[in-house]
Amino acid sequence: MGNWEHYSHDADIGVRGVGVTREEAFEQVALALTAVIINPSIVARKDVITISCSGSDDELLLADWLNAIIYEMATRRMLFGLYEVHIRNGELTAQAWGEPVDVKRHCPVVEVKGATYTTLCVQKRNDHWIAQTVVDI
Repeated sequence: MGNWEHYSHDADIGVRGVGVTREEAFEQVALALTAVIINPSIVARKDVITISCSGSDDELLLADWLNAIIYEMATRRMLFGLYEVHIRNGELTAQAWGEPVDVKRHCPVVEVKGATYTTLCVQKRNDHWIAQTVVDI
């Protein structure tokens, strides 16, 4: 079972996902991204969208993945509370479940501007994967 967390970094915030698989770590870091804005557990899973991106290595794929989520949240005016990720040969395809932003109900705290390359890392450690970076808020 994966988990996510935030970590301090100057004026921005670090997001980290941990999972048994690389895909699970990417799902968990996406939840950490959502949690910068709002508690992901209160996001209704009303609508599903597909997100695709690619990267020449796992770190660039992670940055592209998080920036694709940020783009979808901004253009669709949605929040996502569940992610399912599939990675094959540098190609990521995912489903994200969520709902339109309701400012009164959701009370978003900040707007995430983008994923950075600061502390960008995807690696397998013993029996789990870690995916992390700093996001600009």
